[in-house]
Amino acid sequence: MKFIPFGTKWNGIKNGELLKLLVGNSFDALLTFDKNLQHQQNFSKYTITVFVLTAKINQCKELTKLTPKIKGYLNKEEMPTGVVIISE
Repeated sequence: MKFIPFGTKWNGIKNGELLKLLVGNSFDALLTFDKNLQHQQNFSKYTITVFVLTAKINQCKELTKLTPKIKGYLNKEEMPTGVVIISE
């Protein structure tokens, strides 16, 4: 599994370009709490799973409660492509 560390050269890249970079660099998934992303991009063009994290507030303490659900998808033999909403 690959991770993009905070502070890399990919910070600030627009969503469409970021999705292309992720697919082009063999990433399988993107985790985001940008709820508008699913309405701004055509995910049928990409072979990636985009987990949209939904919590009462977007703070680490709340978002980490979603970890078991995310791991459930990551441990599957095949993940769905497109948007997957992960909520409490």
